[in-house]
Amino acid sequence: MKVAYWPGCVSRGFTPELHGSMAKVAPLLDLELIELDRAACCGAGVIAEHNQELADTLNARTFALAQRTDGELMMNICSTCQGAQSECQERLDANSDYREQVNASLAEEALRYDKGLTNKNFLWLLVEDIGLDALREKVRRPLTDLRVGPFYGCYIVRPVDRLGIGAERPRDRYLHQVIEALGGTVINYAGVYKCCGFPIVTMNKEASLAQAGRHLGDAIDAEADCLVVPCPLCHLNLDLQQPAASRVVGRDLGMPVLHLPQLVGLALGLSAKELGMSKHIVRPTSVIDWSTAVVAGASAER
Repeated sequence: MKVAYWPGCVSRGFTPELHGSMAKVAPLLDLELIELDRAACCGAGVIAEHNQELADTLNARTFALAQRTDGELMMNICSTCQGAQSECQERLDANSDYREQVNASLAEEALRYDKGLTNKNFLWLLVEDIGLDALREKVRRPLTDLRVGPFYGCYIVRPVDRLGIGAERPRDRYLHQVIEALGGTVINYAGVYKCCGFPIVTMNKEASLAQAGRHLGDAIDAEADCLVVPCPLCHLNLDLQQPAASRVVGRDLGMPVLHLPQLVGLALGLSAKELGMSKHIVRPTSVIDWSTAVVAGASAER
């Protein structure tokens, strides 16, 4: 399957190991990624608060770039991008006059967005397009005995109508389903659907760190071995900021946080080194011994 691929600016710049993991995982899932390397930041909802048309134009440009490829749909690996882009696309698709106004700004690049693009986070594509049965068949290293806490974050679970969450597509359970398909054990804890705190990190850093620390502590208390996130921004606040969060909440944490393609990659047989896990602040090897049955058949690569 060919997909127009938007990795998001954070995974390309600040956490390139996450973008790199997706590149390693894609061929194992028979995905051909057509990278939208000229696309701009989605705005993460922040730009829209100050200039809605600018945010919509930036995202319409990305959608237009995707529509010029031969990909079957557009895929992202950032739930913040999914949320922000879904909001922009809803406005663009609902009003043809407004869409033409935005397209006028794209005309200088000979770009145009036409209503109807399908844009999916990697998590959604895994379940809906590849399928859980097919994913199970591709597992080479079952995540046996690995206790994984799903962390959805904000933008991929609400608002439910805009994101198409319902009985036919229970997207707010997809992380649970993927963990189980990979052979892991799902650990439920209080923070599964809560905000990681990143959106307020520049306005109230202590409150942001307290949020992150509370979720990490709840996962530790539930005896999770690691968390998995579908969002690089959640990864930043839960991993990069974890030492600072530990000081704010006044307890030791040390909880490994994996981006979804990394967890999938482990189950498909890739090594921790290939998936860039040495770049993490909390190295997964500090909790998970990859050389033992925690992950069945894993090598001792660090």
